[in-house]
Amino acid sequence: MRLFTPEAMRRADQEAARRGYPTLLLMEWAGMKAAQVYRALFGKAPAVVLSGKGNNGGDGLVLARHLLLKGLRVRVYAEEGQKGDALLALKALLAHGVEVRPLEEARWEEGEVLVDALFGTGLKGPLTGFYAGLVERMNASLLPILALDLPSGLPHSPHVRATATVAFGGLKTPHLFQREACGRLFLAEIGLPKDLQEDPTLPEIATPKALRPLLPHRPLTAHKGSVGRVGVLGGYRGKGLLYAGAPLLAALGAYRMGAGLVHLVLPEGHPPSPLEAVFHPVPAPTLPPLRVEALAVGMGGGPWGAAWALAALEAGLPTVLDADALQEEVVAAYRKGGVPAVLTPHAGEAARLLGTTPEAVAQDPLGAAQALAEGTGLTVVLKGAPTVVAEGTRLSVNPTGHPALATGGTGDVLSGAIAALLAAGLPPFEAARLGVFLHGLAGEVLAEEKGVGLLAHEVAEALPRARRLLEEERVPLPFRVV
Repeated sequence: MRLFTPEAMRRADQEAARRGYPTLLLMEWAGMKAAQVYRALFGKAPAVVLSGKGNNGGDGLVLARHLLLKGLRVRVYAEEGQKGDALLALKALLAHGVEVRPLEEARWEEGEVLVDALFGTGLKGPLTGFYAGLVERMNASLLPILALDLPSGLPHSPHVRATATVAFGGLKTPHLFQREACGRLFLAEIGLPKDLQEDPTLPEIATPKALRPLLPHRPLTAHKGSVGRVGVLGGYRGKGLLYAGAPLLAALGAYRMGAGLVHLVLPEGHPPSPLEAVFHPVPAPTLPPLRVEALAVGMGGGPWGAAWALAALEAGLPTVLDADALQEEVVAAYRKGGVPAVLTPHAGEAARLLGTTPEAVAQDPLGAAQALAEGTGLTVVLKGAPTVVAEGTRLSVNPTGHPALATGGTGDVLSGAIAALLAAGLPPFEAARLGVFLHGLAGEVLAEEKGVGLLAHEVAEALPRARRLLEEERVPLPFRVV
């Protein structure tokens, strides 16, 4: 499944029309499917349709007609100036005797549902003036809002805060990167040719169907040395204290993702808690002889972070570089050495490596992840909501996760989990995609049970459950296809 930019979706629509597919059919299917969603969510509640003059407004006019045909009470307020398909949709609605009032007269009352058909993917900039005020009025009404294709105003502010959104033809970037504004998400298939929906030049949305085949197989003859061994290097000693919690969490993440054995290389000192790992205490960052297939480096490394990563480079093994290992000199050394590595920065760390600001990274996470991947030649996991995985020109957007994962140590668990998949033989891009997906799913599973207030070690403990859900094809998509 591919993730569209608004521009890419317009190109797909235009190509469908060039092939001879009537664009009026696309509008008819969109409005009809949206009406089905409306009835499923709101039953017989009366609708107030707010329609712009473009194609998004035309979708709303089609919806109004289909709701009317099902016996619902519908009031329509529309901007003047429809052309093409939108004008035909207006004429079809007027043929049923519906009074269409000017948008400036829009009013609503308690018990009604607002249908946002003002602006779709064609918006060029932030809403101002009348439209900004109308959107603010809609939000302040506290009435349910069904947005067609995109909540009007996205990706800018102000924008509609929808109860639910029906995406037409394919998901667009705001549906995932500004998901909170969309409410419940529905994907309506409106008749686009399949090859236009699967454009390989677009980012993919990581789906259970695509990721399930990547799960490492564990044969009956498996033993701890045959299913992947991981080395974790991290922590530091300062002011007489041992900082080792982060690498311990990474080790736990590796084990819970299926590693057969974890070697934990830490600064000398008593480990903070028992773990089923082989401890290698060292006086300073170094790489002792280890029989492993992959490494995770940098968690909790503090001032030792770069030194840990450069020491690990000697092994030439697939490596996850996290936290304090994410330094320019480290990245340059791994690229020069040709070592397959996965970088796992958050927005601040990515900004430092790119020479920009965290705000710029957050504004364009897809572009930032791709720039970092192409600039380093390594695989990048840009952590966020959602997380983006990039390698060369390939981009994958992860749909799993929950705000409850916003707690210290969950990123360390993720690094260990990805390292375990590398050790099991997956290539870096595939290990990153699968690890991120299962880590996010583990957060969802726990949040459903406990709400917020999760602990990182609990997320690690939930990884086997997440894996089983994926194995048994019991992972729901974050949207419903209609």
